[in-house]
Amino acid sequence: MSRIWGLFGAPYVRLDDVLDLGAFGEIDSEISRGLASVETHYTGGTLKWMGVVAPWAMDDEYLDAMHVVENLPESELATLVSLSDDPESFRGRDLRAEKFGDETPNPFNRAQERWLAYRHKVYFPWKACYHLLENDRWEDKHSGEGKAFGVEARAAFPKTIEFIERLPFNEIGRAVIFGLEPNDHAPLHRDTEPGSALSVAQSISLCPRGDKRFFLQNDADDEPLVVEARAYWFNDMDYHGVLADPFFRYSIRIDGVLDPSFVSMLAERARRVE
Repeated sequence: MSRIWGLFGAPYVRLDDVLDLGAFGEIDSEISRGLASVETHYTGGTLKWMGVVAPWAMDDEYLDAMHVVENLPESELATLVSLSDDPESFRGRDLRAEKFGDETPNPFNRAQERWLAYRHKVYFPWKACYHLLENDRWEDKHSGEGKAFGVEARAAFPKTIEFIERLPFNEIGRAVIFGLEPNDHAPLHRDTEPGSALSVAQSISLCPRGDKRFFLQNDADDEPLVVEARAYWFNDMDYHGVLADPFFRYSIRIDGVLDPSFVSMLAERARRVE
């Protein structure tokens, strides 16, 4: 059995009794309506290629977008490029050397996502992803410098953003709604390599309905540790994923810099429990 790195001696930090979640009913209603009215995107289709998926999940039957792209025949690669927002920008470039998808210079647009899924059986875990607060690069997801919630986001999700702005962050670098379609799962992956950072990345995840089975698991033989909370902070050095269920599920992840006094309070609370 591989231990969960966790936080403050626990697998994760439950925040249900620390934050006021009284608005979650209204927020859930707002998000359901908002997601139906805005343009969402797929994400997570290149996690295997990025090398962040748990080793025992690498060889499952779910196809990774970049692994598929790397093996496309020339005619199909040309189709992928033709579906981009600016096909002419690829003229004269070596398409075989190009990288596509999350955290690359060529993120997929909606048409490319659907084409890869429909034509080449690529699996995108999150098919209803929406950035309330956008980050340009993974590395800047904790910095709020120069960032603001979008006009569309504020119009479609006003109560949600109002709640997020009251959370104990000194700055917010990213806020994303991650939605999974019925029977889809999120593969086990980790965001940070253990030992690569001096501190645990700071974030708060919100699940207003409490029905998304987000779990931690650091060994193939371990039982999934399902997070039983509607608000929580987890250590993203731990492999984490979402179990499949026969209905749509979503959560909101907010990354940034937490107020040090809030972190100190959580640490003190954990010591008292010990």
